[in-house]
Amino acid sequence: MNIGEEIVASYLEYIKECDFVQRNLYTKDVQGEIDVVGINLKTNEAYVCESTTHLTTGLLYVGKDNKNNNIQKLFDKFSKDIEYADKYLPDYQKHYMLWSPIVKDNKTTRENSQIYQLSVVKEMIYEKYGINLELVINESYQDCLKALREYSRKETKALQSPILRYMQIEEYLSKHVINLNK
Repeated sequence: MNIGEEIVASYLEYIKECDFVQRNLYTKDVQGEIDVVGINLKTNEAYVCESTTHLTTGLLYVGKDNKNNNIQKLFDKFSKDIEYADKYLPDYQKHYMLWSPIVKDNKTTRENSQIYQLSVVKEMIYEKYGINLELVINESYQDCLKALREYSRKETKALQSPILRYMQIEEYLSKHVINLNK
């Protein structure tokens, strides 16, 4: 289980109300996979998501020369995702999302700032495809976790998502824990 992909899948299923959610969708035309795809039949929307969960290094893909390769790696991944979704999901309104809980901002050198690198990727995707890549990073990632927690707090039935079931247990447990130190 990839915990980052599970969080994305849970968000798409429970918050975005997707009818179908697929993790690790292997693409037919090119080598590789899309981390999470969700389809909402009622709204005719498709969510095409990449997820990376690097906690200590933040968003970091290393290339062959052992240097930061975030820009090229993410541009290539989303280019493949966009071309796949355009071919196989032509009638859906598509949302392309990058999910990463920790994206660092190096204030001393712009080139090493992961925030800056994402702005370059967003610009490249927009220039080539006319698509606004949605970034679910740092605060917005945390907001999505809060939405999942709120959902789990209100739901009484056993939730199928391991992420939401864990949050649900925490929420319900907190109502029954007695502080014996008082």
